[in-house]
Amino acid sequence: MRRETTVTTTSSADPSAEVLGEAAGVFGLLASPARLHIMWTLSHGESDVSGLAERVGGALPAVSQHLAKLKLAGLVRSRREGRRVVYLVDDPDVAQMVRWLVARLGGGVKLPGPSGLVRDLGA
Repeated sequence: MRRETTVTTTSSADPSAEVLGEAAGVFGLLASPARLHIMWTLSHGESDVSGLAERVGGALPAVSQHLAKLKLAGLVRSRREGRRVVYLVDDPDVAQMVRWLVARLGGGVKLPGPSGLVRDLGA
């Protein structure tokens, strides 16, 4: 159940507690390196659980559990192709954000902090 969102950059009104809670929930889900890798992989094309497990280096049951959480959150969806279940991105905005962040960090961009790493800030 994907909701359409409009980003307004000119508004100075603070977001509601509900919106902040939802955003924190999405960021919390993506705080797992495995789920982040799954989202990044699916942002480049659909895959079944076996292909994802091979690509992200996780055990099949663990990847299935991560997919179930991402699916419940509305970030991914699935469809059947015979006996095979194929997963794909259901929220392209989040997928775009993941791709942007990974590309930015992969490009050697330093983040604030003494060593430039977010984890040094207690994240």
